Amino acid sequence: QVRPVESGGGLVQPGGSLRLSCTAPGNSISTTSVSWFRQTPGKQREFVALINSGGDATHATSLKGRFTISRDSAKNMVYLQMNMMTSQDAGVYFCRLGTTWGQGTQVTVSS
Repeated sequence: QVRPVESGGGLVQPGGSLRLSCTAPGNSISTTSVSWFRQTPGKQREFVALINSGGDATHATSLKGRFTISRDSAKNMVYLQMNMMTSQDAGVYFCRLGTTWGQGTQVTVSS
Protein backbone atom coordinates (compact mmCIF):
# COMPACT_ATOMS: atom_id res chain seq x y z
CA GLN A 1 0.00 0.00 0.00
CA VAL A 2 1.18 3.51 -0.75
CA ARG A 3 2.23 5.62 2.20
CA PRO A 4 -0.41 8.24 2.99
CA VAL A 5 0.61 11.87 3.38
CA GLU A 6 -0.86 14.19 5.98
CA SER A 7 -1.00 17.96 5.85
CA GLY A 8 -2.72 20.85 7.56
CA GLY A 9 -1.10 20.67 10.94
CA GLY A 10 0.03 23.81 12.66
CA LEU A 11 -0.75 26.25 15.41
CA VAL A 12 -4.29 26.87 16.55
CA GLN A 13 -5.70 28.80 19.48
CA PRO A 14 -7.80 27.13 22.16
CA GLY A 15 -11.38 27.09 20.97
CA GLY A 16 -10.27 27.33 17.38
CA SER A 17 -10.52 24.92 14.48
CA LEU A 18 -8.13 23.09 12.22
CA ARG A 19 -8.62 20.77 9.28
CA LEU A 20 -6.13 18.04 8.56
CA SER A 21 -5.87 16.36 5.17
CA CYS A 22 -4.71 12.94 4.12
CA THR A 23 -4.07 11.76 0.60
CA ALA A 24 -2.51 8.78 -1.13
CA PRO A 25 -0.22 10.04 -3.88
CA GLY A 26 -0.86 8.19 -7.10
CA ASN A 27 -3.51 6.01 -5.52
CA SER A 28 -7.13 6.20 -4.58
CA ILE A 29 -7.95 7.01 -0.99
CA SER A 30 -11.55 5.96 -1.49
CA THR A 31 -11.18 2.20 -1.87
CA THR A 32 -10.07 1.32 1.63
CA SER A 33 -10.56 2.39 5.21
CA VAL A 34 -8.75 5.51 6.36
CA SER A 35 -8.12 6.21 10.01
CA TRP A 36 -6.80 9.07 12.07
CA PHE A 37 -4.80 8.45 15.22
CA ARG A 38 -2.99 10.86 17.46
CA GLN A 39 -0.06 10.82 19.84
CA THR A 40 -0.58 13.38 22.56
CA PRO A 41 1.78 14.16 25.46
CA GLY A 42 1.35 11.78 28.35
CA LYS A 43 -0.81 9.35 26.43
CA GLN A 44 -0.36 6.35 24.17
CA ARG A 45 -1.31 6.64 20.55
CA GLU A 46 -5.08 6.71 20.42
CA PHE A 47 -7.76 6.20 17.85
CA VAL A 48 -9.45 9.34 16.60
CA ALA A 49 -11.70 8.43 13.68
CA LEU A 50 -12.20 6.06 10.78
CA ILE A 51 -14.02 6.19 7.49
CA ASN A 52 -14.51 3.06 5.42
CA SER A 53 -14.77 2.69 1.67
CA GLY A 54 -18.53 3.05 1.87
CA GLY A 55 -18.30 6.37 3.67
CA ASP A 56 -19.36 5.12 7.08
CA ALA A 57 -17.61 7.10 9.77
CA THR A 58 -16.65 6.19 13.31
CA HIS A 59 -15.29 8.62 15.88
CA ALA A 60 -13.75 8.15 19.27
CA THR A 61 -16.48 8.64 21.82
CA SER A 62 -14.60 11.40 23.61
CA LEU A 63 -14.18 13.33 20.38
CA LYS A 64 -17.59 12.84 18.87
CA GLY A 65 -19.22 16.17 18.22
CA ARG A 66 -15.93 18.06 17.95
CA PHE A 67 -14.01 16.01 15.40
CA THR A 68 -15.40 14.89 12.06
CA ILE A 69 -13.80 12.64 9.47
CA SER A 70 -14.88 12.97 5.86
CA ARG A 71 -13.80 12.02 2.36
CA ASP A 72 -13.76 13.98 -0.87
CA SER A 73 -13.20 11.31 -3.49
CA ALA A 74 -12.97 13.82 -6.33
CA LYS A 75 -10.02 15.47 -4.60
CA ASN A 76 -8.63 12.16 -3.38
CA MET A 77 -8.63 13.52 0.16
CA VAL A 78 -9.72 12.42 3.58
CA TYR A 79 -10.15 15.19 6.12
CA LEU A 80 -10.26 15.50 9.85
CA GLN A 81 -12.13 18.60 10.94
CA MET A 82 -11.25 19.56 14.49
CA ASN A 83 -13.35 22.12 16.30
CA MET A 84 -13.36 23.65 19.76
CA MET A 85 -9.82 22.56 20.25
CA THR A 86 -8.14 22.43 23.63
CA SER A 87 -4.58 21.95 24.79
CA GLN A 88 -5.35 18.26 25.23
CA ASP A 89 -5.75 17.98 21.46
CA ALA A 90 -2.14 18.95 20.82
CA GLY A 91 0.14 16.29 19.44
CA VAL A 92 1.08 14.43 16.31
CA TYR A 93 -1.78 13.24 14.15
CA PHE A 94 -1.30 10.22 11.92
CA CYS A 95 -3.28 9.08 8.92
CA ARG A 96 -3.53 5.34 8.37
CA LEU A 97 -4.43 4.03 4.95
CA GLY A 98 -5.48 0.45 5.51
CA THR A 99 -2.55 -0.77 7.58
CA THR A 100 -0.02 1.76 6.30
CA TRP A 101 0.89 4.76 8.44
CA GLY A 102 1.67 8.25 7.29
CA GLN A 103 4.50 10.27 8.77
CA GLY A 104 2.26 12.39 10.95
CA THR A 105 1.56 16.09 11.20
CA GLN A 106 2.10 18.24 14.27
CA VAL A 107 -0.78 20.07 15.87
CA THR A 108 -0.04 22.73 18.46
CA VAL A 109 -2.72 24.38 20.56
CA SER A 110 -1.59 27.57 22.21
CA SER A 111 -2.73 31.08 23.01
